[in-house]
Amino acid sequence: MLSTLPAFLRLPLAILLLAANTVLLTSTLFMAALIKFLIPLPRFRRFMSARLVALAELWIAINSAAIRLFTRTQLIIEGAEGLRYEGWYLVVSNHQSWVDIPVLQAAFNRRMPFFKFFLKKELIWVPFLGLAWWALDFPFMRRYDRATLERRPELRGRDRAETRLACERFRSIPVSVMNFVEGTRFTVEKHAAQASPFRHLLKPRSGGMAFVVDSMGDMLQSLVDVTVVYPAGKPTVMDLIANRIPSVYIHVRERPLPAELLNGDYDNDADYRERFQAWLNGIWEDKDALIEASLSQPR
Repeated sequence: MLSTLPAFLRLPLAILLLAANTVLLTSTLFMAALIKFLIPLPRFRRFMSARLVALAELWIAINSAAIRLFTRTQLIIEGAEGLRYEGWYLVVSNHQSWVDIPVLQAAFNRRMPFFKFFLKKELIWVPFLGLAWWALDFPFMRRYDRATLERRPELRGRDRAETRLACERFRSIPVSVMNFVEGTRFTVEKHAAQASPFRHLLKPRSGGMAFVVDSMGDMLQSLVDVTVVYPAGKPTVMDLIANRIPSVYIHVRERPLPAELLNGDYDNDADYRERFQAWLNGIWEDKDALIEASLSQPR
């Protein structure tokens, strides 16, 4: 096992493998995406979209194999038995660290449809990964704060229109729409600033999730509620590469989407907005209790 190598050897080897995999696969993704862009035939583009997803899944599989090879981190997954690769899911998860993303990808790669995230516009400039996300049709969103909307009211509703357009593109190929509904990673400072009612979580934001349900409710099979727990404490990416994460608990609960929430006007219907937020808060209460129970177990 390479995880037993001294750190001064293991770390450079792991970083080199992950970097080489990223450069090679993202470059290939970009070239395939360029071919897709230059040949505007619907059937060909659907074919190329599937090939692009296959390349991305290969990239994730190699990264996950490298993590298994260079670390002893155990992924303990519960409740994922009923998931299917063919289908459309809405996935929500708590968000604690950048480690969440490689952990979730390792847990669900090729077990369910490829994850697609709603990303901030600025992330398209991330070296290599930004181009890969663009090639894979990840939706890049621009969020407007209240001051901007008050100054430029014509921008009001544009984020919803962009969400709907992105969701329409998801109809051509099975997808898992991933949403970190807390909007940011958990920190003690953010938790205190929010006066969050949850012990281990920030307050969930329901707006973006409601837009997805409104746009894709007729397609989505279910909500996949994922809870990620790090028994040894919130890690960094370097902790993962350096073999400092003993285990990760990944609890999965597949939930039906309530029929009464599939058609509603989140922006203009205050009653619907309140019901949607109450439903999401109930999920977060369950998640908070699950995290507490997981952390109280002997390691």
